[in-house]
Amino acid sequence: MKSREIHLVKRPSGMLDASCFKLVDNDVGETLGDGEVLIKNLWMSVDPYMRPRMNDVKSYIPPFALNAVLDGGAVGVVIASKNPKYPVGTGVESMHGWREYFVGDGKGLGIRNFANAKPEAYLGLLGMPGLTAYIGTKVLGKAQPGDTVYVSAAAGAVGSVACQIALAMGCTVVGSAGSDAKIDWLMQHAGVHAAFNYRHEPDYQAALQRLCPQGIDLYFDNVGGGALDATLTVMNHQGRIVCCGSIEDYNKTGAEQRGVKNLFHIIGKGLTMTGFIVFDYMDDYHKPFAADMGRWLAEGKLKVHETVYEGIEKAPEALMGLFTGANTGKMLVKLGELD
Repeated sequence: MKSREIHLVKRPSGMLDASCFKLVDNDVGETLGDGEVLIKNLWMSVDPYMRPRMNDVKSYIPPFALNAVLDGGAVGVVIASKNPKYPVGTGVESMHGWREYFVGDGKGLGIRNFANAKPEAYLGLLGMPGLTAYIGTKVLGKAQPGDTVYVSAAAGAVGSVACQIALAMGCTVVGSAGSDAKIDWLMQHAGVHAAFNYRHEPDYQAALQRLCPQGIDLYFDNVGGGALDATLTVMNHQGRIVCCGSIEDYNKTGAEQRGVKNLFHIIGKGLTMTGFIVFDYMDDYHKPFAADMGRWLAEGKLKVHETVYEGIEKAPEALMGLFTGANTGKMLVKLGELD
């Protein structure tokens, strides 16, 4: 069986470009050994953390290898099986995206019920982005009713869910994003109390002071750099900053990186600043996450927005689009249909 897949063939320096990727045809054996399964990927996730993995540096997760298939979150269906745990027709989630088909031994596969939710939901609201938003807002951010919560990159996969979780918990929520269309979605659909287009605000700090007149109790930071620097000045006494990402600097090198100058506010205001990786919390918080998200969905408090590219060949374009503001909500690539 032929399977198309995306390989990383060059490490980027600065902004990603198409020359870093190659579409490769690969033969996937249909003769399975004991315990093996053949999986057809239906949807793959496109996430900002993939950009730092393209650098050959030590981090919390190994860098991508050159001239090898990329890995990423995906949902698919078992189409052939010699593993009794995964009969044909089983929906599964894995980290084996960026390819149309693959053979696995069952390790690293999570069974997902596509009768309860659409397959792609397990890559967004009910998947890693949703859990990331949940951990940052409720668990580490300790959001409380009446808090003012500010979320940067608020129309992204994680930020959009963080906004809505904070709203469901009774907070006043302010967001920022990079287009008027995204601001409209945040205000009219997600239901945030206020939002601003940072591309139209020459003074980021002044925008926050205008929209958060009572100060900020919790900052969910997806951006880092200048956004973090400005927000430090508007934080309330004993406020909390949860650092989820630093997308402002992912495609910058050396002197291009702006850095943070206002760290002294952490001392004077007694702030708590916490970074986290969602993988460290999956085992302990998966059940409460599923319970809370299920309840908020049933109450109509969570809205989903997805940006979809079709076909494995579009995956590099989708990833590059994350860093130019091409997505509202979760960025996905559709690979196939559920038969």
